[in-house]
Amino acid sequence: MRVAQYGTSITTSSISNSSANVSLVVQVENIRGSASSSVDVVTEIRTWNPATKQSGAQVIATISKASMTVPANGKSSTSGSTTIANPKLWGPAPVQKPNMYVAITTLSVAGSVIDTYQTPFGIRTITYDANKGIFVNGQAVRIQGTNNHHDLGSLGAAFNVRAAERQMEILQEMGCNAIRTSHNPPAQEYLDLADQRGMLVLNEIFDAWTEPRRTNDFANIFADWKEADVRLWVRRDRNHPSVVAWSVGNEVPEQGAANISSIVSPLKDYVKSEDPARRPVTASVNAVGPGALTDVLDIISLNYLGEGMGSSNYGSSYPSFRNAYSNKAMWSSESCAAVSTRGVFFFPPPASSVISASYGDQSSSGTVNNQISGYELYAAGFGNSADKTFLQQDKYSPYVAGEFVWTGFDYLGEPHPLTRPRSSSFGIIDTAGFKKERFWLYQARWRSDFPMVHILPHWTWPDRVGQSVPIHVFSGADEVELFVNNVSQGRVTKSSSSSYRFRFDKVIYQPGSVRAVAYKNSIEQPWATKTIKTVGSAAKINVTADRTTILGDGYDLSFITAAVVDNEGLVVPRASQSITFTVSGPGVLVSTDNGDPMDYTGFSSPTRKAFGGLLLGIVRADQDRDPGPGAGREIVVTVSSPGLTLGSVTIKLA
Repeated sequence: MRVAQYGTSITTSSISNSSANVSLVVQVENIRGSASSSVDVVTEIRTWNPATKQSGAQVIATISKASMTVPANGKSSTSGSTTIANPKLWGPAPVQKPNMYVAITTLSVAGSVIDTYQTPFGIRTITYDANKGIFVNGQAVRIQGTNNHHDLGSLGAAFNVRAAERQMEILQEMGCNAIRTSHNPPAQEYLDLADQRGMLVLNEIFDAWTEPRRTNDFANIFADWKEADVRLWVRRDRNHPSVVAWSVGNEVPEQGAANISSIVSPLKDYVKSEDPARRPVTASVNAVGPGALTDVLDIISLNYLGEGMGSSNYGSSYPSFRNAYSNKAMWSSESCAAVSTRGVFFFPPPASSVISASYGDQSSSGTVNNQISGYELYAAGFGNSADKTFLQQDKYSPYVAGEFVWTGFDYLGEPHPLTRPRSSSFGIIDTAGFKKERFWLYQARWRSDFPMVHILPHWTWPDRVGQSVPIHVFSGADEVELFVNNVSQGRVTKSSSSSYRFRFDKVIYQPGSVRAVAYKNSIEQPWATKTIKTVGSAAKINVTADRTTILGDGYDLSFITAAVVDNEGLVVPRASQSITFTVSGPGVLVSTDNGDPMDYTGFSSPTRKAFGGLLLGIVRADQDRDPGPGAGREIVVTVSSPGLTLGSVTIKLA
């Protein structure tokens, strides 16, 4: 006798500052019994710390005991409800707090406890307003999301909690508050992290329905498995407060078929029957207008159509969908598809009148040697730069609720728009977790009140003395003044409410320094400043770890950055020395990566070239060599390269 797998379902209602109603359904299965059996079911509700997975000592509320009979080799369900006084609500960070509770269900037979089952949950309200967007707990929340593939860079496809947590940390630093799990269900632990960190999730299951994209894809078994897979997916994930909508498909080939409603309607019905909270169901559209498919969907999810597919296309599909579905919320489930290679710049960038350019525009040096210029104005042929997307999103706000950018991180495979790289170029952040310039462009928009100014490109161009090196500045400021070697290059005022790029396109390169002074709400008082300098020759390796204490469980990770720097400690921006990681003590080097899409060195190699002056090593504990509590539980990571002063860092095991 036990609580069935994913056998609890929690819904909340009548939520106010003073109280909230919590309803619980518990399914019990008698898996080994040869006869029916009576069981008592009681549930206590406590506070929940998702980071430690510990419940609070105090019982907040109790769902009264229910007695039920479960048939042999069968299942039975019981339901109950209770009221929580003065509930602490779950909401997206940083504007709200992701408070959590846990329902602890105990099964007893003849007074003896036979099973205990924990169901973490959150209390929150979500409104999908067709005119004003998304509201969480009564507060408007603009969707500032990214799409993420399931791989974790050099670690591959197998899920690791710490690696996923690091990705979320970087995204939230940028201002991201939502994730679309493209294009398959995430690991359950991923949703645990989203609950913990206050990230909204568009939870997606299929990338194919009846028509295959590839010879051996899911379409071959869709008819047989669609119902079982959808039901299990929803049962598993329905109690996560982070999940705000279900997506049952992405850009399916048959989206314009005459019988499309007969395919999608059952999928929607399966979801609704398994999710008592009745979250909205959607699927992403990229090739049709309003019609049979979108008639069925609760939310209109557009891939690129809303911003206009292609850099020169401003023909948005938002108005036509708005006219067809005045009662449905709408967002961009994929936006941008901007492309770039970290730390790489080709001259000249697109003209100042161009806010989005095709990656293949050789007249503006978009691509060279399978690299794409990091001025962040280039996009795939069907996509747009961030700048153009901002403009179109704002034009149709607030009824367009926001966007999920393609993509948060570069991912392995699908090197489109190029063909030779090992990985994509779509990411705002590369496969190693190093930030591309676009990171600060999104931070300027998504955290526009955060005092920040970012300058690009770097200022070490010995081959361009006396030539033009256009400087772009990303900031949420109203006005930016630029100084080169303390000589003002003038002030640039924010060109529109959607622009976070300040362009100084006529700067002539001379070694020295570049300083940007940003002003906001006042043209007299600086709001943020930034200085970059011409860098000297590579001299040493600086080594830093994201965490210097990790668990000794063999799963926890320390992400170690090796930076090639000059004598002043400044990163040498085009350094590409071969660097070796050496680990001593009870630790293992899991993988290395530099974010270079053209580097085909095996990820397990301890030696790899720096790219853009940076290299990543990932370390975990080696349980076979862990001496246990006491002395000797330190991992020393040394990073070396011929001709450079080596660096090291010590990782302690908790």
